[in-house]
Amino acid sequence: MAGPVLEVRDLSVRFETDDGTAQAVDGFSFSLGEREVLGIVGESGCGKSVTMLSLLRLLPATAVVTGSALFGGTDLLAASPARLRRIRGREISFVFQEPMTSLNPSFTVGRQIGEVLRRHLGLSRRDARARAVDLLDLVRIPAPASRVDEYPHQLSGGMRQRVMIAMALACDPKILIADEPTTALDVTIQAGILDLMRDIRDRLGTAIVLITHNLGVVADIADRVVVMYAGRKAEEAPVHELYDHPQHPYTIGLLGAIPRRGVERLREIPGLVPRLSEPLPYCAFAERCPRADSRSRSEVPPLEEVRPAHFVACFHPGSE
Repeated sequence: MAGPVLEVRDLSVRFETDDGTAQAVDGFSFSLGEREVLGIVGESGCGKSVTMLSLLRLLPATAVVTGSALFGGTDLLAASPARLRRIRGREISFVFQEPMTSLNPSFTVGRQIGEVLRRHLGLSRRDARARAVDLLDLVRIPAPASRVDEYPHQLSGGMRQRVMIAMALACDPKILIADEPTTALDVTIQAGILDLMRDIRDRLGTAIVLITHNLGVVADIADRVVVMYAGRKAEEAPVHELYDHPQHPYTIGLLGAIPRRGVERLREIPGLVPRLSEPLPYCAFAERCPRADSRSRSEVPPLEEVRPAHFVACFHPGSE
């Protein structure tokens, strides 16, 4: 059996600020298999995006990153700048949250896609433009031969998101990281984006990391899910196992907040996320957890396998 295409071990990210040190990610580990779609889920501020940005060393200089991230025999966190530039955009691509701010409003979408192709593959301007048309067609943008000469503001939100995906796929990467790719899109367009990502995995064999706060999104596409809370891994399981048998109280709370037909009021998780500027030598969810006891408030729960391929960091796991 082939090994993982990406293996991250004990990743920690802290930021030095005027108010002290903020621990954004704390000992986070995960692996990504070939052709796998891995969902990383959690509420805003839990460390999802910071985790993935740190792997490609896209964080500001105030970030202190430790751990390892093995990709094709290379530790991304220790690679030389030249090696990292070859990997970014070519072998590992990133689809950022907001396409309108990620795309340059001064250049056509074809030129922006072509820049990736010319930089990494050395294509001529003519060949890069032809390939850009093919990529727009791949991501199901209508009339790609004319859209290639349009500017970002001339496209809808869903089309701009597809352009971002086309840019990310330009060099046939091994890994595609998609950060909230369906945020601010209506449900019909969301479904189209998810169908597109599933098709990309099936046709191109690309492994995908899907970052989202929406468990309903990962249910439709992910093979495996990691739930993050306050920079730590709370739970990890195959997607159907997680939905059928959630073990961590935080995961149960997230599932209870998914809108359902016939449910007038969504369940809420009481309390607030802990301050990351303060040390957390105990369960980060303890102050919000109905199962917490003195042990939860004095020790960090280890990640343990409670069901086959189902791991949880909780002293009192179990479905409701």
